[in-house]
Amino acid sequence: MQEADSLEDRMLAIGRRARAAAVTLALAPTDQKNAALTAAARIISSKRDDILRENGGDCVKAEKAGVTGAMLDRLKLDAKRLDAIAGALNDVAALPDPVGRRISEWTRPNGLRIERVRIPIGVIAIIFESRPNVTIDAGALCLKSGNVAILRGGSEAFATSRALHRCFVQGLLEAGLPEECVQLVPTTDRDAVGHILSGLDGAIDLIVPRGGKSLVARVAKEARAPVLGHLEGVCHVYVDAEADPEKAVSIVVNAKMRRTGVCGAAETVLIDKNRLKNLWPALGEALREAGCSIRADSAINEIDAATAPVSEEDWRTEYLGAIIAAGAVDGVEGAMTHIARYGTGHTDSIITENPDTARRFLAQVDSAIVMHNASTQFADGGEFGLGAEIGIATGRLHARGPVGLEELTTYKNIVHGDGQIRP
Repeated sequence: MQEADSLEDRMLAIGRRARAAAVTLALAPTDQKNAALTAAARIISSKRDDILRENGGDCVKAEKAGVTGAMLDRLKLDAKRLDAIAGALNDVAALPDPVGRRISEWTRPNGLRIERVRIPIGVIAIIFESRPNVTIDAGALCLKSGNVAILRGGSEAFATSRALHRCFVQGLLEAGLPEECVQLVPTTDRDAVGHILSGLDGAIDLIVPRGGKSLVARVAKEARAPVLGHLEGVCHVYVDAEADPEKAVSIVVNAKMRRTGVCGAAETVLIDKNRLKNLWPALGEALREAGCSIRADSAINEIDAATAPVSEEDWRTEYLGAIIAAGAVDGVEGAMTHIARYGTGHTDSIITENPDTARRFLAQVDSAIVMHNASTQFADGGEFGLGAEIGIATGRLHARGPVGLEELTTYKNIVHGDGQIRP
């Protein structure tokens, strides 16, 4: 491929190589895929200093460009985060291979035996922003599930993503798999996204956007291939009248402040108005001690002068920072009504010791992840035991919640006969 080729030609070539590699990868045995993953993990660990140096350069450029807050936090790597990235590869290698797994089997009265078997989707394009770990997480999950990955990372993390991708390619080659199984778009040109959304002349089977609202909206509008994505993570924690006060404080502070820049961070806390005066003082104080600013409704403003008034827009905002919206509601019904109006279908949690109230909330709140007495920060593929995730899907088709190996497969129907013909 000549440097003089147009961007369109280069992107179409990526699609052609991906489609060719998909044929090989779909038939690759589990041991070979696992060998590539564990080799990539080892190589990342051995290249730690090089990767961190590239990441440091990306971070300096990002700060000069005015990148702050959650985006910068997602971009930065340190030894611990890099170890976690390598560990995710080993975790995925240890998971059962979904490809070829029989989902169900039955025999018809005419003797036909039918089985449904999991198969790869094919070629998956992942468009992401300042998250270099997605280079590895997405590549690993696609590889293990038999899918070829086309990765288009954000310009902020370009050098880091390239360094990580080189390690992945070395792992593929060591295992005897085509390096085209996981391709990183080698340009920061924004027009590359448009070419991916076009489907690359039919080469792409699924597009997964991981980024802000504007990226997801663009992908949903322009994509000519199926899309698996999520909207903003406006996650709620509802503190019920029968909540344990200590659990309430611990869970809400963790849900908001453990890492404010992740999509599972709580952005709104709701409290039963009948327990407001008993529960709020300790909760508000704990949030402030953790460094969180509070924007509250009039019921909370009246008993806590340190809170700022909440606006209508606050209820709809994914802050991804140390700010939380707080409001009093009329019991679990009021909480569910609020979530239905302002939620984004990501993750919502109830804190209560009443099992009947919990069951109502879990059954009626229509989100991809609903929780009882647990922090919304557990909305994560690794915490679900999936090894890693390619994202949190908030739609209804074809997957919901953390997207792991199984969610990156489809199935075929295999029919076994013995000469049957249809009358």
